[in-house]
Amino acid sequence: MKRLSRRKFLEITGAVTATGIIGACTSQPKLPTPVSIPTNTPFGAQTSAPANTEAATEATTETANPASALPYMAVAKTGEPADLTRRAVNAIGGMSRFVKSGANMVIKPNICVAYRTFEYAATTNPWVVGELVKMAFEAGAASVKVMDYPFGGIASNAYTVSGIQEQVEAAGGQMVVMKSFGYQDVSMPNSVFLTRAQIYGDILNADVLINVPIAKNHGEALLTLSMKNLMGVVLDRSIFHQDFANALPDLSFRVKSHLVVVDAVRILTGNGPQGGDLGDVQKLDTVVATTDVVAADAYASTLFGYKPDYLKYVRVAAQRGLGTADLNSISIANV
Repeated sequence: MKRLSRRKFLEITGAVTATGIIGACTSQPKLPTPVSIPTNTPFGAQTSAPANTEAATEATTETANPASALPYMAVAKTGEPADLTRRAVNAIGGMSRFVKSGANMVIKPNICVAYRTFEYAATTNPWVVGELVKMAFEAGAASVKVMDYPFGGIASNAYTVSGIQEQVEAAGGQMVVMKSFGYQDVSMPNSVFLTRAQIYGDILNADVLINVPIAKNHGEALLTLSMKNLMGVVLDRSIFHQDFANALPDLSFRVKSHLVVVDAVRILTGNGPQGGDLGDVQKLDTVVATTDVVAADAYASTLFGYKPDYLKYVRVAAQRGLGTADLNSISIANV
């Protein structure tokens, strides 16, 4: 019998887990679509949508910026993770919109722990990350580095267990373990709460930063999405827990996400951010792409049954002009 590669094994077992184990373990109802859950009720509750919500999710070019022919956001649904990723990014202009020939890039997924495979939705889906690496090189990138600062376990182990390292390296990218000497002490312009922070140098020096969070539950912040994903570029993150509402926008002003790709292939609905129970995982087969961290987090919130601006840090970020949380004011292409 021909011996399967680890990559093929993950793909096969991932599909089996998604359709079998996860489906069998979870007793929660299937999540409604974003158009039917724009309320602040908890996950799984029955809700009714306001009359104007449907307009926010139709594929249209009428945006807050009418001069642009591109949708402000794209949401790809139904398909394999790599295909969903490519469809979503292509719908908002393709990778060449962000990556120029010779660019040095960083992709920042969520790889928070070293003891969860991707099925548990604690880490970003490896095929989403791998496809972004492929697309970056297709657009002419000179280098693509992928990194995170896990809080549970050793980074190198987390990279391997998550499956991300295999996909990144297969696509020609480089996994970078973030060393303590690589951080730079920087000031925080437009800051309300943070005045300085130690941010990893590769992040600050990148020509392009792609922010690739997985959409998941968080015990303190309620949800961890794209703005909170940037905490992984900071050496000392304890201060953020004192004021998420202002600290996260402060960081997002200083660290610009040129492209945000939200992995909602599997979402973690409870016991986050580490997870560990397949019953908390909901398979949505969805990927969201936009240039706006606030809009990304606003839309992702609806996948859990919350209003787009229910999260305090989303409201504050919108009020401070970091982006928009009003999904009715932007075009969202369903692709």
